[in-house]
Amino acid sequence: MARDWRSAPERGGSCLPQVQQIGAALTRGAAPFQNGEVTGYYSNLGPFRRLFESGLPILMYHKLGPRPRKVRLKGLYLSKSLFTRQLAELRASGFNTVRIGVPIPATGTNRSVVITFDDGFLNVLKHGLEPLAVNRFSAVQFLVANRLGGQNDWDIADGEAHAPLMSLDQVREWLAAGHWIGSHSLSHPWLTQIPMPQAREEIRASKRKLEDLFGVSVDDFCYPYGDWNPEVRDLVIEAGYRTACTTQSGINAPNADLFSLQRFSARYPSRNLKDIWARLWGTQGRSSM
Repeated sequence: MARDWRSAPERGGSCLPQVQQIGAALTRGAAPFQNGEVTGYYSNLGPFRRLFESGLPILMYHKLGPRPRKVRLKGLYLSKSLFTRQLAELRASGFNTVRIGVPIPATGTNRSVVITFDDGFLNVLKHGLEPLAVNRFSAVQFLVANRLGGQNDWDIADGEAHAPLMSLDQVREWLAAGHWIGSHSLSHPWLTQIPMPQAREEIRASKRKLEDLFGVSVDDFCYPYGDWNPEVRDLVIEAGYRTACTTQSGINAPNADLFSLQRFSARYPSRNLKDIWARLWGTQGRSSM
């Protein structure tokens, strides 16, 4: 039976003050920070509200829906129910989605958020279109141009479970629903670890191919694995993109470099916080026996 901490008995010492301290920290936005650095995963708006108002937040998702067995990177999956709650919370708080590259608002006035998906997984189309539509939100899907209709070969080689990618028709369905696409390269390589001519082709040819296939301008790039350096960044600029996203956590200030934009990884609540709750309740239960 679930216990309500608000009515927990205080005999033998209470965990209530500790619970209240944790709750207060989450409310005032302390959770995403450690030693002055942004470290938290995005699960709900509470800890991030004031930070999101200070610049442009970009949320990073990969896969939506049930998590299959034998998945190695569990944090890349988010249930449809949690995704729906995250969007509804943002909408209720007055946030609207914008496209990457819009002018970043002045500090303290922002009510905009960018929603991104990496890789082009089919489960995003299946589980994401409805909650996005209900909240009148739009999102960008970064596609691996040579893997459309295929699967996540770059992950499978490292022992990850197979996951299908959107086909051409399914990408067209995504676009028809009012969303955008960007490039995630041709084949999802580590761009700093391959010869520069090959990296140039991955970046330039993927833009050209996606534009030819879908008849839309592809202005936004996302570095596979978040792997980039100044040389790779220059190749992105050379190819004619307007922006590029990293996997570095952080808010984007008005003077942010548009070719090293930071994002918050959206996922389930931190296991550390769950462990804190478990330890607190475990202590409380033992002391109340």
